[in-house]
Amino acid sequence: MAAKKKRRKPLLLSHTRPPSTDKTPSLSSQATRALIRKHHTLKKQLHTAASNGDIISTEKVQAQLQASGGLQKYQEASIRGQSSERGGDSSKVLMEWLSELILEHKRHDTTELGRLRMLEVGALKVDNACSRSGIFDVTRIDLHSQHPNIQTQDFMQMPVPSPKMLDEDGFDVVSLSLVVNFVGDAFLRGEMLKRVSSFLRSSRETSKDEARSSFPALFLVLPAPCVTNSRYLDEDRLEGIMISLGYVKTRRKLGKKLVYYLWRYEGIGTKEVQIVSFKKQEIRPGASRNNFSIVLQW
Repeated sequence: MAAKKKRRKPLLLSHTRPPSTDKTPSLSSQATRALIRKHHTLKKQLHTAASNGDIISTEKVQAQLQASGGLQKYQEASIRGQSSERGGDSSKVLMEWLSELILEHKRHDTTELGRLRMLEVGALKVDNACSRSGIFDVTRIDLHSQHPNIQTQDFMQMPVPSPKMLDEDGFDVVSLSLVVNFVGDAFLRGEMLKRVSSFLRSSRETSKDEARSSFPALFLVLPAPCVTNSRYLDEDRLEGIMISLGYVKTRRKLGKKLVYYLWRYEGIGTKEVQIVSFKKQEIRPGASRNNFSIVLQW
């Protein structure tokens, strides 16, 4: 009889990211893109070496990451990419989708409608479109905060509100903008998506407008090739994963570089939701495909 396969224990996100280094000058647009690509490539190599227990290769890749500027340089590049002059603030898309809600808040006293609570995972800036909108109270976290108003926190270790306190301490929307793709392990990506619902409080609809009925929700942003050119993930498979997690897609936008989604959380355990596991499976062969995948296990 074959030995029972042990279920993998979720890793800390900090185990997939290298240490930071000192600040360096701003980068050009071309240098920014090159640094981000190099960082992601080295990060994948680091994860592979660490997973295989290859100490020599792990130390070699860590040295390369440190020499290239480490996490600090990567974060600077990411912040630069989010600057207004480069049109990089992904939360602008969310605010476009919620334009009706913004108008409603302008017509009424904000205290009457109640501000929505947002958890922004992997936050780099405190002045993005959501922060300036006036409709969100934003809690920002990142593994290595570079700002006093961003908490240093590993999302996978963040305390989950108790069921009794969820409506008070939970959030109406969780933002994972260019976060899931940063995680170097397909299983941990699935665990991250699975964990989001633990922080979402129940619907707080005070009107029948479409914008407010979009919550509680997950705002998910990925590099477009993760979905459009992956061997292991396409739109149908991603939607299948999200349905199994209890979500319904309410918005989607495909840009030249990024794909944006708003998923409303409906809950698990209803007749409409079937809990299904998704293993790493090739669905779109081709030599030019990338290997991005999401594994979901129950």
